[in-house]
Amino acid sequence: MKNTPRFALAVFAAIAVIGSGCAKKKVAAATPPAPAAAPAPTAPVRTPTSTPARPTPAQRPIASAPVSRMPDAATRARIDELLARISDAYFDYDKHSLRPDAIKALEADSTELRNILKNYPDYKLTVEGHCDERGSQQYNLALGDARANAAKDYLVQIGIPAVQLNVISYGKEKPVCDEHDENCWQKNRRVHIVAAAR
Repeated sequence: MKNTPRFALAVFAAIAVIGSGCAKKKVAAATPPAPAAAPAPTAPVRTPTSTPARPTPAQRPIASAPVSRMPDAATRARIDELLARISDAYFDYDKHSLRPDAIKALEADSTELRNILKNYPDYKLTVEGHCDERGSQQYNLALGDARANAAKDYLVQIGIPAVQLNVISYGKEKPVCDEHDENCWQKNRRVHIVAAAR
Protein backbone atom coordinates (compact mmCIF):
# COMPACT_ATOMS: atom_id res chain seq x y z
CA MET A 1 0.00 0.00 0.00
CA LYS A 2 3.00 2.05 -0.05
CA ASN A 3 2.32 2.58 -3.65
CA THR A 4 -1.12 3.95 -3.00
CA PRO A 5 -0.22 7.57 -3.34
CA ARG A 6 1.59 6.88 -6.55
CA PHE A 7 -1.20 4.80 -7.75
CA ALA A 8 -3.70 7.54 -6.95
CA LEU A 9 -1.55 9.96 -8.70
CA ALA A 10 -1.40 7.82 -11.77
CA VAL A 11 -5.14 7.40 -11.71
CA PHE A 12 -5.60 11.14 -11.53
CA ALA A 13 -3.29 11.65 -14.42
CA ALA A 14 -5.09 9.04 -16.48
CA ILE A 15 -8.44 10.59 -15.71
CA ALA A 16 -7.15 13.95 -16.64
CA VAL A 17 -5.84 12.66 -19.95
CA ILE A 18 -9.00 10.74 -20.65
CA GLY A 19 -11.16 13.63 -19.50
CA SER A 20 -9.41 15.93 -21.86
CA GLY A 21 -9.80 13.50 -24.70
CA CYS A 22 -13.47 12.99 -24.10
CA ALA A 23 -14.28 16.58 -23.74
CA LYS A 24 -16.24 17.87 -26.57
CA LYS A 25 -14.22 19.86 -28.87
CA LYS A 26 -15.68 23.17 -29.42
CA VAL A 27 -16.08 23.62 -33.06
CA ALA A 28 -15.15 27.05 -34.06
CA ALA A 29 -18.33 28.63 -34.94
CA ALA A 30 -18.40 29.74 -38.47
CA THR A 31 -17.92 33.43 -38.51
CA PRO A 32 -20.99 35.06 -39.81
CA PRO A 33 -20.52 36.70 -43.12
CA ALA A 34 -19.57 40.29 -42.86
CA PRO A 35 -22.64 42.42 -43.10
CA ALA A 36 -23.18 43.86 -46.47
CA ALA A 37 -21.71 47.25 -46.50
CA ALA A 38 -24.48 49.69 -45.88
CA PRO A 39 -24.54 52.30 -48.53
CA ALA A 40 -22.72 55.31 -47.29
CA PRO A 41 -25.16 58.00 -46.40
CA THR A 42 -25.29 60.33 -49.27
CA ALA A 43 -25.62 63.98 -48.74
CA PRO A 44 -28.88 65.28 -50.13
CA VAL A 45 -28.48 66.44 -53.62
CA ARG A 46 -28.78 70.18 -53.55
CA THR A 47 -30.26 71.70 -56.55
CA PRO A 48 -29.48 75.31 -56.89
CA THR A 49 -32.38 77.38 -55.67
CA SER A 50 -34.12 79.01 -58.49
CA THR A 51 -32.96 82.54 -57.92
CA PRO A 52 -33.74 84.52 -60.97
CA ALA A 53 -30.78 85.54 -62.94
CA ARG A 54 -30.13 89.23 -62.91
CA PRO A 55 -31.39 90.81 -66.06
CA THR A 56 -28.85 92.21 -68.38
CA PRO A 57 -29.07 95.93 -69.04
CA ALA A 58 -30.86 95.18 -72.30
CA GLN A 59 -33.46 93.09 -70.42
CA ARG A 60 -34.12 95.60 -67.64
CA PRO A 61 -37.36 97.53 -68.03
CA ILE A 62 -36.86 101.16 -68.70
CA ALA A 63 -38.04 103.13 -65.72
CA SER A 64 -40.76 105.41 -66.87
CA ALA A 65 -40.67 108.96 -65.74
CA PRO A 66 -43.21 109.72 -63.04
CA VAL A 67 -46.46 110.87 -64.52
CA SER A 68 -47.09 114.51 -63.77
CA ARG A 69 -50.27 115.21 -61.91
CA MET A 70 -50.29 118.77 -63.23
CA PRO A 71 -50.50 119.77 -66.90
CA ASP A 72 -47.56 121.31 -68.71
CA ALA A 73 -47.70 124.85 -70.07
CA ALA A 74 -49.16 123.82 -73.44
CA THR A 75 -51.94 121.81 -71.81
CA ARG A 76 -52.71 124.63 -69.36
CA ALA A 77 -53.00 126.99 -72.33
CA ARG A 78 -55.49 124.58 -73.95
CA ILE A 79 -57.53 124.40 -70.73
CA ASP A 80 -57.60 128.19 -70.52
CA GLU A 81 -58.76 128.34 -74.14
CA LEU A 82 -61.59 125.89 -73.42
CA LEU A 83 -62.64 127.80 -70.29
CA ALA A 84 -62.73 131.04 -72.27
CA ARG A 85 -65.04 129.43 -74.83
CA ILE A 86 -67.44 128.11 -72.19
CA SER A 87 -69.92 130.93 -71.71
CA ASP A 88 -71.16 131.88 -68.28
CA ALA A 89 -74.31 130.06 -67.27
CA TYR A 90 -77.12 132.49 -66.41
CA PHE A 91 -79.96 132.14 -63.91
CA ASP A 92 -83.43 133.54 -63.38
CA TYR A 93 -84.06 135.99 -60.58
CA ASP A 94 -83.84 134.36 -57.13
CA LYS A 95 -83.31 130.89 -58.70
CA HIS A 96 -80.44 128.42 -58.73
CA SER A 97 -81.76 125.72 -61.09
CA LEU A 98 -80.00 125.44 -64.45
CA ARG A 99 -81.96 126.81 -67.39
CA PRO A 100 -81.64 125.11 -70.80
CA ASP A 101 -79.35 127.91 -72.05
CA ALA A 102 -77.17 127.46 -68.93
CA ILE A 103 -76.86 123.73 -69.62
CA LYS A 104 -75.91 124.48 -73.21
CA ALA A 105 -73.25 126.92 -72.02
CA LEU A 106 -71.77 124.39 -69.58
CA GLU A 107 -71.92 121.63 -72.17
CA ALA A 108 -69.82 123.55 -74.71
CA ASP A 109 -66.32 122.05 -74.87
CA SER A 110 -66.82 120.29 -71.54
CA THR A 111 -66.13 116.84 -73.06
CA GLU A 112 -62.61 117.82 -74.08
CA LEU A 113 -62.11 119.60 -70.78
CA ARG A 114 -63.22 116.45 -68.93
CA ASN A 115 -60.77 114.30 -70.91
CA ILE A 116 -57.88 116.61 -70.11
CA LEU A 117 -58.68 116.96 -66.41
CA LYS A 118 -58.86 113.20 -65.87
CA ASN A 119 -55.17 112.99 -66.81
CA TYR A 120 -54.14 115.61 -64.24
CA PRO A 121 -55.81 114.80 -60.90
CA ASP A 122 -54.11 117.65 -59.02
CA TYR A 123 -55.37 120.32 -61.43
CA LYS A 124 -58.53 122.00 -60.23
CA LEU A 125 -61.15 124.38 -61.50
CA THR A 126 -63.21 126.84 -59.49
CA VAL A 127 -66.91 127.27 -60.14
CA GLU A 128 -67.88 130.80 -59.11
CA GLY A 129 -71.45 131.70 -58.18
CA HIS A 130 -72.64 135.31 -58.65
CA CYS A 131 -75.82 137.29 -57.97
CA ASP A 132 -77.26 140.67 -58.85
CA GLU A 133 -77.26 143.60 -56.41
CA ARG A 134 -80.71 142.98 -54.96
CA GLY A 135 -80.99 141.21 -51.62
CA SER A 136 -78.75 141.13 -48.57
CA GLN A 137 -75.11 140.17 -48.73
CA GLN A 138 -75.75 137.01 -46.67
CA TYR A 139 -78.70 135.96 -48.84
CA ASN A 140 -76.75 136.50 -52.06
CA LEU A 141 -73.73 134.54 -50.78
CA ALA A 142 -76.04 131.56 -50.09
CA LEU A 143 -77.75 131.95 -53.49
CA GLY A 144 -74.42 132.22 -55.30
CA ASP A 145 -73.24 129.06 -53.54
CA ALA A 146 -76.40 127.18 -54.60
CA ARG A 147 -75.85 128.30 -58.22
CA ALA A 148 -72.20 127.23 -58.18
CA ASN A 149 -73.13 123.83 -56.73
CA ALA A 150 -75.84 123.33 -59.36
CA ALA A 151 -73.24 123.93 -62.07
CA LYS A 152 -70.72 121.67 -60.33
CA ASP A 153 -73.28 118.87 -60.09
CA TYR A 154 -73.89 119.13 -63.82
CA LEU A 155 -70.15 119.02 -64.60
CA VAL A 156 -69.72 115.97 -62.34
CA GLN A 157 -72.64 114.32 -64.14
CA ILE A 158 -70.83 114.68 -67.49
CA GLY A 159 -67.67 113.13 -66.02
CA ILE A 160 -65.46 115.81 -64.54
CA PRO A 161 -64.17 114.43 -61.19
CA ALA A 162 -65.83 116.22 -58.26
CA VAL A 163 -62.51 116.50 -56.40
CA GLN A 164 -61.23 118.73 -59.19
CA LEU A 165 -64.05 121.25 -58.87
CA ASN A 166 -63.97 123.86 -56.12
CA VAL A 167 -67.00 126.03 -55.43
CA ILE A 168 -67.01 129.63 -54.28
CA SER A 169 -69.74 132.23 -53.97
CA TYR A 170 -69.08 135.91 -54.46
CA GLY A 171 -72.71 136.86 -53.97
CA LYS A 172 -73.11 140.40 -55.33
CA GLU A 173 -69.46 141.40 -54.75
CA LYS A 174 -68.10 140.97 -58.31
CA PRO A 175 -70.66 142.24 -60.80
CA VAL A 176 -69.83 142.38 -64.51
CA CYS A 177 -72.34 145.19 -65.01
CA ASP A 178 -73.03 148.22 -62.78
CA GLU A 179 -76.33 149.45 -64.24
CA HIS A 180 -79.45 149.19 -62.11
CA ASP A 181 -81.83 147.52 -64.55
CA GLU A 182 -82.99 144.02 -65.42
CA ASN A 183 -80.69 143.75 -68.45
CA CYS A 184 -77.65 144.35 -66.25
CA TRP A 185 -78.93 142.26 -63.36
CA GLN A 186 -79.37 139.29 -65.71
CA LYS A 187 -75.67 139.50 -66.62
CA ASN A 188 -74.70 139.36 -62.96
CA ARG A 189 -76.82 136.28 -62.10
CA ARG A 190 -74.30 133.77 -63.38
CA VAL A 191 -71.83 130.98 -62.86
CA HIS A 192 -68.32 131.46 -64.15
CA ILE A 193 -65.63 128.73 -64.35
CA VAL A 194 -61.93 129.51 -63.95
CA ALA A 195 -58.72 127.58 -63.34
CA ALA A 196 -58.08 127.32 -59.60
CA ALA A 197 -55.34 129.54 -58.24
CA ARG A 198 -52.02 127.67 -58.24
